[in-house]
Amino acid sequence: MRLPCLLRVKQHFPDRALPAVPAAVRRELGAAAWTSRVRPGSRIAIGVGSRGITNLATIVRAAVDFWKSRSMRPFIIPVMGSHGAATAEGQADVLAHYGIIEQTMGAPVLSSLEVVPLGQTPDGIEVVMDRLAFESDGVMLVSRIKWHTDFEGKLESGVYKMMAIGLGKFAGAQRYHTYGLRLGMERVIRTVGRVVLSTGKMLGGLGILEDAYHSTAEVHALGAEGLEHREEELLERVKSWMPRIPVQELDLLIVDEMGKNISGAGMDTKIVNRSVHGPDNQWPYAPKILRIFVRDLSPLSYGNAVGLAMADVITDQFYNKIDRRPTELNALTASTPRMVRTPMHFPTDRVCLEKIVPTLGRIDTRDAAIGWIHNTLELGELMLSENLRAEIEAGPGIEILGEPRPIGFQQDGSLVELLAAERVLTH
Repeated sequence: MRLPCLLRVKQHFPDRALPAVPAAVRRELGAAAWTSRVRPGSRIAIGVGSRGITNLATIVRAAVDFWKSRSMRPFIIPVMGSHGAATAEGQADVLAHYGIIEQTMGAPVLSSLEVVPLGQTPDGIEVVMDRLAFESDGVMLVSRIKWHTDFEGKLESGVYKMMAIGLGKFAGAQRYHTYGLRLGMERVIRTVGRVVLSTGKMLGGLGILEDAYHSTAEVHALGAEGLEHREEELLERVKSWMPRIPVQELDLLIVDEMGKNISGAGMDTKIVNRSVHGPDNQWPYAPKILRIFVRDLSPLSYGNAVGLAMADVITDQFYNKIDRRPTELNALTASTPRMVRTPMHFPTDRVCLEKIVPTLGRIDTRDAAIGWIHNTLELGELMLSENLRAEIEAGPGIEILGEPRPIGFQQDGSLVELLAAERVLTH
């Protein structure tokens, strides 16, 4: 293959990392008026989701410690739709792999798929809620506030979405996504969330904001009153921090790994410019990308490969890790069946590139514009082809590290690792 050499590129984003995360959590919760209104001895359900949030176990433990310091009886529940193969044991196992177990948290982890009916939205959507949460004295959710991978709105991923979709468990999530196709997910999240709030069971949530380096930047104790508006403000704030691949177009993007712990869609659609519903390259702030090659599935995705259809080619190593049951269950629950179509797969990185590079529309394939990232969460350092040098150098806050490097292969056909990214996410 005739391929361009690659440049190692460092993006200098503002570093907003909190210096002491547990102290910040306790301080925020302690200063919130809504926490002081909870009666001592109350059983507090702390809801935790399935995303790979930095410092997740640390944040949850700090929340547990706070409530215990107020003489409360906290317990932890998984707040997920179909992740964990939509089983109580599987969802508890997802939390366990993040280090969230009774021994480390100092509070029991209780998991169930049972739900109780709460009523209907104005659109006629039947709303349900996790029975364990409903039978508690109050619910607090721990969630990252972030742009959503499936739609654009003023309210996307965060405490409010988790309150609607996650607390609805598998039964609710499936129903809400069905309505979302017709009404739009933002409308469904808002209306379902309002019904949940009307029960009086919701105390509030801990909203986590991460910076462009995937570091914990801010934590906010959000009370049930005014939650909708406050989360809109925080989403607008975190969107302004969104990292991106710093070029206008790529012929080929190489991605080391994808998975549910990285994004609900496996890859962040607003980074790779794909859509779970519509055409490719629909986000104007992301580069136009012709082909995507994904090398592997994250072990923290537990075989759930939803979103693999955004790739044009994958390795056999990736393909052999796919567990069809949770993958298909997730896609059917989210009403995105196209997201589990299997792309072409070949034995090695080398064969994958040999097959896909001729489809890039370049007579001389050394002219191809190529990018290489570890995953869509980690964009601080990436590789970009030397033919993009002028565009890279014109970008603000971007540094080229070292000399151009050729794309090479090991004897087994795997790529020589040019991108020294962390292989284990910090949770």
